[in-house]
Amino acid sequence: MKKNTEVKKYKNSFLNWIEYRLPIISYLEREYGDYPMPKNANYFWSFGAMLTIILVVMIFSGIFLAMYYTPHVDMAFESTERIMRDVSFGWLIRYIHSNGASFFFIVVYLHMVRSIYYGSFKYPRELNWLFGVTIYLLMMVTAFLGYTLPWGQMSYWAATVITNLFSAIPLVGESIKIWLLGDYTVGNATLNRFFALHYVLPFVILGIVALHVAAVHVHGSNNPSGVEVKTPKDTVKFFPYMLIKDTLAFSVFGIIISAVIFFGPNLMAEVDNYIPADPMVTPAHIVPNWYLAPFYAILRAVPDKLGGVVLMFGSILVLFFLPWLDKSKIKSCSYRPVYKWMTILFFADFFILGYVGLKPAVGTYLLMARVGVIYYFLYFLVLAPLVPKFEKTSQLPDSISDVYGAK
Repeated sequence: MKKNTEVKKYKNSFLNWIEYRLPIISYLEREYGDYPMPKNANYFWSFGAMLTIILVVMIFSGIFLAMYYTPHVDMAFESTERIMRDVSFGWLIRYIHSNGASFFFIVVYLHMVRSIYYGSFKYPRELNWLFGVTIYLLMMVTAFLGYTLPWGQMSYWAATVITNLFSAIPLVGESIKIWLLGDYTVGNATLNRFFALHYVLPFVILGIVALHVAAVHVHGSNNPSGVEVKTPKDTVKFFPYMLIKDTLAFSVFGIIISAVIFFGPNLMAEVDNYIPADPMVTPAHIVPNWYLAPFYAILRAVPDKLGGVVLMFGSILVLFFLPWLDKSKIKSCSYRPVYKWMTILFFADFFILGYVGLKPAVGTYLLMARVGVIYYFLYFLVLAPLVPKFEKTSQLPDSISDVYGAK
């Protein structure tokens, strides 16, 4: 076996001892300290690091909550209330966890907006995009499972509605539904397996995040111009330049989320979930958490149950194919005058779908949902492949330094 003779030396003897046996310190310096970032990266490029910190906080707060939570239909609601009332700082940990989930999705959506607008899903970063969409899909599953755990009215009926969707699958749907529930109806077996999955999935997400970050470091980060780095003049070191920027961004984020946790902790919560689950009483309006609302709107946009299920899952799966649906060689929408406005309209469309997903599926709301669904799929399946064929793009700069100066 070939010995590692090229060991970096440090002033601290303890660091040298570690480095000789496991060169992790030099690895961290290379991948995070000296890592070259495009010098035109703006605050949109702070969200990745921010999401990693939020995920770690969510995992630790979830572990503490799991110590006091009881996954049983007769005790789940009471154990949740005990956390809030009797456990030292239990109320704070729960509000950090519940509001952290909402802000996790807010930052993820901003991260995805940046990736779509600036073309971070294009060659050679397709695999990185696939990892990202996989993380997003697992986040939605994890969030839904967590939504059921307090075992309030909205928890129970949301679990009932979503699991019933699988019964729409021809021939095998009912069997899949029973297999998922562990029973013929939502009950104790369902709550136990939902709790187990909700506990383990964040660690799966953390593993894929590691692959996501590793994939970023292979070809480097994208940038607002969409032009690949050509010379060292196009970059700056992550430390201290980008670290300072990310620290400022996270400080602002921390102030905002702290204000919500301490002054409006139930701002994004459902009032009906403070009522114990009752299978005999259906809430007037069953709604998911806001971050899943766009897909709930797509589900309800068509009267046919199977059609709604196909559209909802299709709206998620189509994201995996975006790198191959968008035929343009230009990454950034900043240089695509037509497609840029279509992309901005798509973001607005997704926001509107989220709004109507929280409203009853009647009248104007139903019409808005149907129009929104049409444009959602039109954007991916028609506009992304066809617009590049006739769009006259702006002239790309030769390098990042041509735009931002060779400093």
